[in-house]
Amino acid sequence: MMSNKNEAVVLVASTVLLLLACPAPAEKAPYSTEQLESTATHIVVGKVQAIYTCTEREGNYEYVRKVAEVKIDKLEKGRGPSGVIYVRYFDRHWKGKGLVPPGGGSYWPQPKKGGTYRFYVALNAYDGWSAEGTKDGGYNVVYVNGVQSVEK
Repeated sequence: MMSNKNEAVVLVASTVLLLLACPAPAEKAPYSTEQLESTATHIVVGKVQAIYTCTEREGNYEYVRKVAEVKIDKLEKGRGPSGVIYVRYFDRHWKGKGLVPPGGGSYWPQPKKGGTYRFYVALNAYDGWSAEGTKDGGYNVVYVNGVQSVEK
């Protein structure tokens, strides 16, 4: 009987060690402030006037694509936008069966209407999510943490 308990303990310990030894891709780590600053083509501080959403399904994921309408208080990096800027980001939710596979999740934190935030955005450049970035003239929030709450 003692032999079976010892074998069970060895089997469990071996399984745990094997699982710990297997590399698994994880969600993207948040950027440091320096990484956000270098990735962003523009850094905008402003108050969120409205948030527009569109929900769509891609494979086993549901994306809630969002656009925040931001009244610009200050442009800290870049040239161009004044008045109002529209910035894009998303929520991503697993809708498939079983466990969520490793990989990227939603932007965090997410801005709220009425709040004042610093947005690190990429215009026609790498945005931290897509391999090359978009080239469509839109401002994408730098993935994954390109939004910071600003106390007023």
